[in-house]
Amino acid sequence: MMPPTSPPTEPPVAEQPPGEPPEPPRPPWARAAAVGHALGPAVAVAAIQVVGSTVAAHGQHGRVPLDALGYLLLLLGPALLVLRGRRPVAVAAGTSVVTAGYLAAGYPYGPVFVSWLIACCAAICSGHRRAAWTGAAGVYLVHLLGAFVLPASWQRAAPPSGSVWPQELGLLAWLLLVMAGGELVRFRRERIAAHRAYRQQLEERRANEERLKMARELHDILAHSLSLINIQAGVALALLDRRPEEARGALVTIKSTSKEALGEVRQVLATLRGPGAPPRGPAPGLDRLDELTEQADRVGLEAEVQERGERRALSAAVDLTAFRIVQEALTNVVRHSAARQAVVVLDWTDRAVLVVRVEDPGPAVPGDAGGSGSGLVGMRERAAAFGGTITAGPLPDGGFRVRAELPTPKAESD
Repeated sequence: MMPPTSPPTEPPVAEQPPGEPPEPPRPPWARAAAVGHALGPAVAVAAIQVVGSTVAAHGQHGRVPLDALGYLLLLLGPALLVLRGRRPVAVAAGTSVVTAGYLAAGYPYGPVFVSWLIACCAAICSGHRRAAWTGAAGVYLVHLLGAFVLPASWQRAAPPSGSVWPQELGLLAWLLLVMAGGELVRFRRERIAAHRAYRQQLEERRANEERLKMARELHDILAHSLSLINIQAGVALALLDRRPEEARGALVTIKSTSKEALGEVRQVLATLRGPGAPPRGPAPGLDRLDELTEQADRVGLEAEVQERGERRALSAAVDLTAFRIVQEALTNVVRHSAARQAVVVLDWTDRAVLVVRVEDPGPAVPGDAGGSGSGLVGMRERAAAFGGTITAGPLPDGGFRVRAELPTPKAESD
């Protein structure tokens, strides 16, 4: 009898560590394009250096003729440029050594400096300024040592004759000009990168502010509506068995309140989907205070609105803020107070400030009445967005007061 064999088990699959997903492999054509992008300029620079130096050697007397070593140095510098994107410091140092060796050997002057200057400028643009300037100073120092310091017996090329200081000063000025060009390119790239980072940070800040604004809107809408629905649901459950005809009124209130809340939530969420059709209903404002008092009356809270001074036009944002502050204050009265009356005062006497005050006689409901505790925080954030202030606290006789001061600039009040 054969012993039972266990089914083959598959090797465990290594789990991907949390974090960003791995970068997908690049297609072959993308890798070939990257190699061609780095190899093409190097080949062009090699052709310029070899051809240019060969032509320039005919007019230079006293310099060492180009041989195999000279041509090798002319090709080695451009070959290093292939790595300038990944290893800018190493390429700058390597081309500096190659150029310094070419000059120390006494070969003819010419475009041998092209690969070296490109490498130095690439190092500067990538942020490695010290390596680039060190390589430039080293090459120029080797040139000065070979021309003025080393004995003639050590030099393969004939020493310069006559005054060469104007030529040296011109060479130094030309070198500094090229390096300064690299610095300008680096500075421009840094400015562009800083500008992009600032714009991205600004967009993120605006997105965060918009999300916070939407969160406040949803909190005010849902907290007010759900508080009314919760109270009316309790009333309906209490009256359903004993007086079902009175429970019907509570259910009607629940239906109308939930319908209005859904409409406002849809209006808020529509702004998240981008521009489109205008909202179907009017935006909440002080003109709709009657709706708040009617909703409060349905749950047994008698809210009285008093106005002082002449009402004036407000901007849509300030009007919405005033409405939400009154709505949140009345919601807090329903949740946290045993009072059955509340007073809403709109003080228009100051032409620059609208004062909104909501008071209830108390007393406060003992224990936890529910809620997230962010109502007053949201009101203060709304007022602070326009330079306004919110003060809230108990009254000496046991009630509670919420007082908001909302600036109304002259342009808005006219």
